[in-house]
Amino acid sequence: MNTPFSPSLASCADEYDPHSMTVEQARSVIAHYLKPVAGTVRVPVRSALNRVLAEDVLSPVDVPSHANSAMDGYAVRFDDLAASGETALALSQTVLAGAVPSHPLGPGQTARIMTGAMVPAGADTVVMQEQARREGEQVWIAEGQHRAQHVRHPGEDLAKGMPALRKGQKVHPAELGLLASLGIGEVLVYRPLRVAFFSTGDELVSIGQPLGPGQIYDSNRYTLYGMLTELGFDCLDLGVVRDHPVALENAFEEASRMADVVITSGGVSVGDADFIKPLLARLGETVFWKIAMKPGRPLAYGHLGNSHFFGLPGNPVAVMVTFYTFVREALLALSGVSPVVPPARLRVKTTTPLKKAPGRTEFQRGVVSLGADGTWSVRSTGNQGSGILRSMSEANCFIVLPLESGPVQAGAEVEVQLFEGIL
Repeated sequence: MNTPFSPSLASCADEYDPHSMTVEQARSVIAHYLKPVAGTVRVPVRSALNRVLAEDVLSPVDVPSHANSAMDGYAVRFDDLAASGETALALSQTVLAGAVPSHPLGPGQTARIMTGAMVPAGADTVVMQEQARREGEQVWIAEGQHRAQHVRHPGEDLAKGMPALRKGQKVHPAELGLLASLGIGEVLVYRPLRVAFFSTGDELVSIGQPLGPGQIYDSNRYTLYGMLTELGFDCLDLGVVRDHPVALENAFEEASRMADVVITSGGVSVGDADFIKPLLARLGETVFWKIAMKPGRPLAYGHLGNSHFFGLPGNPVAVMVTFYTFVREALLALSGVSPVVPPARLRVKTTTPLKKAPGRTEFQRGVVSLGADGTWSVRSTGNQGSGILRSMSEANCFIVLPLESGPVQAGAEVEVQLFEGIL
C-alpha cells in the first residue's frame, strides 16, 4: 500500500516549493513513497534473468567444495622444501581437473597438478610450473616459495549456509552462472512491475494513420515502451487519450486498476496543470508538478488510487530526461531492487562552450569521446531544444549542469552521465 502524502514531508526540504522543486528535492520526496511490490513467484533459474530476488539465496555447499589448485604446476609439502636453493622431489602422480588423486602425497614427493584439480592429501602448497623443472621422474623446485600459495581452500569463496546472493539483487548473466554453479534450480523473485502508459493530446496521431493539419505522430509511447521493456517491466500501452476530462478520467481509472505505476506524456504544462490537478485530486493526489530543471520542468508525481503516477512532459527529449532522472530509479525500487544505485557520473572537459542560465539544473545532450592523447572529453550535440529527439540518438551522455551554474566555456570541466548501461 502506498504511503499517504503528508505536507510535513515536503516542508522538510529547504525552501520547498510544490510549483518548482529542485531535482534533489524531488528525488528525495519520491523515494519516501517507494515500497516493493508484494507479489512473489518461484521460477526456474533461466526464467530469473532480469528479475529481482525476493529472498537471500543461501549456498547449499562450500565453494570450492575441496582444496584445489589455482594454476598449473606441482603440489608439494611445504616442509619438504629447502630454505635456500632448489629442492629435488620425486614425481608420484598427475592430477587432472575433475579427477581424484590416486594416493596421498608422501614425504619427498610431488604431484603434477592442473588448474582446478584436487590437491592430494598431504600437500599444502602449489608451485607454478614456471618455477619448477622436470628431469624424468624428478622435479626440481626453485627456492622462494610460500606455504599454502596457489591453493584454493574449501569454502574460501563461499561457505555452506552463507548468502550467495542477497534479497533485492537483480539477476544478471553472472548471477545465473553463480546459481547454476551451486546446483540451485529455482529462486524466489518479485513479480514483474506492471506499468501502464499513454500519451495525451488532440494533435497526436498513431502510426499507420494519415496526418491531418497541425497533427504529429506520437513518438513518446514508443520511447516509453523501449525504456520500460529494457528494464524488464510488464508494459501496458493504452494508446493516445484526447484532451477531454471524461476521456482522461476513464483512462486514469482503467490504468490505475491494471497497473502498479501509471505514466503519461503531455498534459502537465503550465496551461494544463490546473486541469489535471483537480482530476488527480478526485482519483488520488498530486505531490508535486514542476521541477527546476531543463528540459522537463512540467513533471507531475502523485498517486492514482493505489498506483504511482508520473506525468511526464510532452516534448520527446524531456520525456527521456525526466524518465532517467526520476522514473527509472523509482521503478527499480518498486520492483524490489535494493539498493538502487543512481547512474554514475564522470568529470571531463568540454570542447564546446555550453549555454546555461542559473536557476535550473540542465541535462544537455553530449558526445563523450577518447582523444588521441588518451584523455576523455565531451562536446555538445548542438541545438538543445526539447523537441529534437534526434539529439538523443546522436548523444551518448547527458552533460549535467548544476542549478547555480551559468555559461560554461570550452575547456572547463563538466559532469557527464553516460547512457551506456542506462539507456
